[in-house]
Amino acid sequence: MSKEPAAMGPGASGDEIQIEAAANSALGSGVSLHAYDIVVVVIYFVCVIAVGIWSSIRASRGTVGGYFLAGRSMSWWPIGASLMSSNVGSGLFIGLAGTGAAGGLAVGGFEWNATFLLLALGWIFVPVYIAAGVVTMPQYLKKRFGGQRIQVYMSVLSLILYIFTKISTDIFSGALFIQMALGWNLYLSTVTLLVVTAVYTITGGLTAVIYTDALQTVIMVGGALVLMFLGFQEVGWYPGLQQRYRQAIPNATVPNTTCHLPRPDAFHMLRDPVSGDIPWPGLIFGLTVLATWCWCTDQVIVQRSLSAKNLSHAKGGSVLGGYLKVLPMFFIVMPGMISRALYPDEVGCVDPDICQRVCGARVGCSNIAYPKLVMALMPVGLRGLMIAVIMAALMSSLTSIFNSSSTLFAIDVWQRFRSRATEQELMAVGRVFVVLLVVTSILWIPIIQSSNSGQLFDYIQSVTSYLAPPITALFLLAIFCKRVTEPGAFWGLMVGLAVGLVRMILEFSYPAPACGEVDGRPAVLKDVHYLYFALLLCGLTAIIIITISLCTSPIPEEKLSRLTWWTRSCPLPELEQVCKSQSKNGRENAPQMSVRSAREGPAGGEVVEISSQGPEQPAAPRRPWGQLLWGWLCGLSGAPGRALSPAEQAALELKLTSIEEEPLWRSVCNVNAILLLTINIFLWGYFA
Repeated sequence: MSKEPAAMGPGASGDEIQIEAAANSALGSGVSLHAYDIVVVVIYFVCVIAVGIWSSIRASRGTVGGYFLAGRSMSWWPIGASLMSSNVGSGLFIGLAGTGAAGGLAVGGFEWNATFLLLALGWIFVPVYIAAGVVTMPQYLKKRFGGQRIQVYMSVLSLILYIFTKISTDIFSGALFIQMALGWNLYLSTVTLLVVTAVYTITGGLTAVIYTDALQTVIMVGGALVLMFLGFQEVGWYPGLQQRYRQAIPNATVPNTTCHLPRPDAFHMLRDPVSGDIPWPGLIFGLTVLATWCWCTDQVIVQRSLSAKNLSHAKGGSVLGGYLKVLPMFFIVMPGMISRALYPDEVGCVDPDICQRVCGARVGCSNIAYPKLVMALMPVGLRGLMIAVIMAALMSSLTSIFNSSSTLFAIDVWQRFRSRATEQELMAVGRVFVVLLVVTSILWIPIIQSSNSGQLFDYIQSVTSYLAPPITALFLLAIFCKRVTEPGAFWGLMVGLAVGLVRMILEFSYPAPACGEVDGRPAVLKDVHYLYFALLLCGLTAIIIITISLCTSPIPEEKLSRLTWWTRSCPLPELEQVCKSQSKNGRENAPQMSVRSAREGPAGGEVVEISSQGPEQPAAPRRPWGQLLWGWLCGLSGAPGRALSPAEQAALELKLTSIEEEPLWRSVCNVNAILLLTINIFLWGYFA
């Protein structure tokens, strides 16, 4: 197999996902939903909407910090659950199980690798981001390097990746699953899901997103574990799976080829570095490059950790997320293998003409593995639960992307053109942008339907795999190397982008051959695995960044305060001075608006960070009900917020950028992190 799911980091859409005509296949032939299944799905929707409304009402939604960072008030457990469900979309259920069906256990390494990077997020990256006092990742780069071009490039690149990879693939695979199970029209399924999802994202901000994610994680893990046990029971548990998977050969094969045979190394994680479909050096080192981008620098993931009450809660969320990421190997990858063992003629088909009839894709039907298992094995009621699971996966990843995209647009793009935008304007712009995202996503569906899905998913995977390594190199050097400068960072990104685009265009121009066809691709595609390419591209970008930085004058030391790993604990003397002087002199009046704390980056530009509103003043004039409804929807109160004095503002910023921890909770987090690493290393060794 030419490609595995790394497009969206560890835990992403699978290889050659071909689900264009799956609805017309015999996936659930003769199986229809019972009334009990419909009841379960309805109960699920009611629960999600109830949790969304509850968290919207209790959320602090009227400020930049409240809407985009949940008021920095989240505990460790919803953060950990949200880290898991933000990453596990419906595309992952279909793609990861499909790649497991086709190639065996190795793809589970994409999930287990995430554990190490989640701990790196909590212990290395988040302390720097909190100390820097940032809301978005491009904003951090602007503070670190100065200038505007890196910030704008990163924001636009992230938004393009979200719209044309994560949003469209998740919507399509999720809606197709619902279409197969419920018989709804594809557009009706999509629009219903998008509207419900967008409503609580727009009204509730990050608080609503994280709490609904926590609920959906429970449903997702519970339902998937039920299907796993039923599947193992059917094949005779793990020894039975090993035996039956190796014998899962379809009746129709292509003469003089071996592609119908299951891989001999299907039950090994670490495979041959040259001939393996996922070579072990690529799985350990190349994947780490992509995983660092996904887990430590991507807005969707980092935003969850930045919403924590304090650093200990952010670390606790990383540990819980790490434990949860151990599970997809067992409840997604292995059920995919079970599906091939039980239905080799459909899931394991290799004859291009038969595959075309079964699932509408000539290169194979492994990606119907998970839906096939759901419709064939799950009893009445539980089948409805599994449809709810896929909906949960779809909706949780969509809400995460919607909220993070609106944050990026409002903070990094809108403020670029409207530097004096008020807090209320930023709130409204962020919400309107979510509506635009929903409309764009719906308009994009016909393009996914009409194009060859395999090529589109290959293209999506290429887009992310070849654009992520330069970003990883930049963030690692920005945090650990004080000598890196803005020109070095910018031109390193540009060269990395150019090299990645060349490989991506080649990949899209020369698709992988079907079984029995001659491989006429250039050697750079055929012989250089994309995980090796990611590693080489990251190294090349790092060399260029360092070389150009050494040829330019360094950033002054005082401009790097609290912006690198080595300077994260530097004091903020100007803020402490303000606190002391103002507490002596009493309070001074400030402008009547919600305060924004801003600190200068190396370029001297101010950046909105976080804000706080005091208690509302009671003497607000009565407004028409239409204005009140709009105000509630946008989280804007009618009365002006009490302005903070300079001393209160300085004290607030000191609190929000503090990375101090209580010794007890720091120790608890450290012990749990070591325990998690031990379990993970044991699992790698056991399945290696």
